[in-house]
Amino acid sequence: MEKLSVVIICFNEEKNIGRCIDSVADVADEILILDSYSTDRTVAIAESKGAVVKQEEFKGFIEKKNKAVELASHNYVLSLDADEALDPWLASSIRTAKEKDTNPACEMNRCSNYCGRFIRHGSWYPDKKIRLFDRRIARWGGINPHDRVIVQDHVEVKHLKGDILHYSYHTISEHVIQNNKLSTLAAESLFAGGKRTNLFNVIFRPWWAFIVSYIIRAGFLDGLFGFVIAVQIAHMTFLKHIKLYLLYKSVK
Repeated sequence: MEKLSVVIICFNEEKNIGRCIDSVADVADEILILDSYSTDRTVAIAESKGAVVKQEEFKGFIEKKNKAVELASHNYVLSLDADEALDPWLASSIRTAKEKDTNPACEMNRCSNYCGRFIRHGSWYPDKKIRLFDRRIARWGGINPHDRVIVQDHVEVKHLKGDILHYSYHTISEHVIQNNKLSTLAAESLFAGGKRTNLFNVIFRPWWAFIVSYIIRAGFLDGLFGFVIAVQIAHMTFLKHIKLYLLYKSVK
């Protein structure tokens, strides 16, 4: 593999950015931060750890991640969020890939830390993500805020051992607030793309989302927080559909 740029998007992430940078120090030939004019110590911390910091106003998750990839010095990139970090096994897998492989796209599992506990069941795990790729054959796509890396059809994606550790929510209150923000963004993105919903989806899709996460995907094995997460997934699903439904009704 060629040299590797690690690209990280962030805004006011002073609590997380240091951990993220430290976790990639042994695999990165360049660490590039695309910040959105943070007002805390994010930039100072990143620069103190040797990262290159660029600034751009936030225009959407997909847009910002593609811009970060574009700004990288190398074609091979590892794309992370500031609240993520590599565990030692994944860092080792990436070092091995750099030494031996020429695979243009690699996926890995993501394991979320919720209220101080890592969640290993339900809809949140293994949560496979393509994050290491050759930017000449892949780019960020999807619908905000549910972005994903899209690779060209002929590309084989290799799975790497180890996890991206995602430090998601410290409290349930944080999760509720973020559900409201992200559901608005999702509804507006879907509406702009011509998507519609109906009352059936508003009523029944949240129940199905809960059943999938808590029962089918065995979220109950994570105890109380497995239940809380399943409820929050149902809540997010309800908010997204009711907001999309009301947007549609407002223009009829």
